[in-house]
Amino acid sequence: MAAHAKLKLILGMLIIIFISLLPAAVAEITLDDFLRKEFSLTKPYQDAHLNIPFWDYVGSTMVTNSYIRLTPDVQSKQGGVWNKVACHIKDWEVQIHFKVHGRGKSLYGDGFAFWYTKERNHLGPVFGSKDNFRGLGIFFDTYSNHNGPHNHGHPYISAMVSNGSLSYDHDRDGTHTQISGCQSLFRNRKQETWVSIRYSGDRLTLKVNIDDKNQWRDCLDVEGIRLPTGFYFGLTAATGDLADNHDIITTTFYELDTPRSKKNTRGEEYRNIEPSADFFSPPRDHVDDSNVSQSTFTGFKLFMLVVCAILGAIVCLIVGAVIYKKRLEHNSKRFY
Repeated sequence: MAAHAKLKLILGMLIIIFISLLPAAVAEITLDDFLRKEFSLTKPYQDAHLNIPFWDYVGSTMVTNSYIRLTPDVQSKQGGVWNKVACHIKDWEVQIHFKVHGRGKSLYGDGFAFWYTKERNHLGPVFGSKDNFRGLGIFFDTYSNHNGPHNHGHPYISAMVSNGSLSYDHDRDGTHTQISGCQSLFRNRKQETWVSIRYSGDRLTLKVNIDDKNQWRDCLDVEGIRLPTGFYFGLTAATGDLADNHDIITTTFYELDTPRSKKNTRGEEYRNIEPSADFFSPPRDHVDDSNVSQSTFTGFKLFMLVVCAILGAIVCLIVGAVIYKKRLEHNSKRFY
């Protein structure tokens, strides 16, 4: 009995020690401890002064209680939200809850983009932001320009890293400068659509969750990506001849606990790193397009040309018939 009592006492002490240590153990593995609110967008978005804390919004952006609409389903719109705080975190993950939808059944565009760049608050031709950017751009492209061969369908997600010398080519859907990408049918989904973007240890990974199965699907995984600290996060969208609603519902930013030191393997300070990537997808030939619009509308152009040709032929036949009739009347009068 004494031995049994001692065993109970020992077990009781172990349970007490375990319970006392449990909160600390849970705290070490809980992602919420690494949640950084200054880089996140959550509801309610605006404060009492109708500002979004830590964020600016530009262009056509409209803030509601349920979502932030970067562009409405209207032609020729650009909008965006940009973080005011430079990010000095080396390893991070951003989860974005978004929705792209509109009235178009077969023609719609153009898409939206996630940015980690030196520049901020600049409207421009690359999904609502400036070209020749410095940093990382991830593009959610809903319209295929069909200018040259494609080996993928749309909507399409692609990533690009630039030091300011590269230009995004809409005629080729950016395929000559992308580091990787995947097709993802995220538009007009009835269920929730999410994307997870993770940068850690010079490795960029992207996963999507769009099938209402609570499962993340791999989209891209690329190593050899070097990004400095001190850049800004942003989300932008644009419409051209085609349009869509581009809505951001939430963005949640996590600081990752990794063993990386303050300097990379080359001995450079992280803030002085030149944005670069070891790999780019093989380029395809560029075909000049005289239409300066972001959406080249190639299929529609061909359709309109055929319609105009048919109408022209009908007009020519009518005019020819009228002239022929007049000549017959004139010739018949000469015999009287």
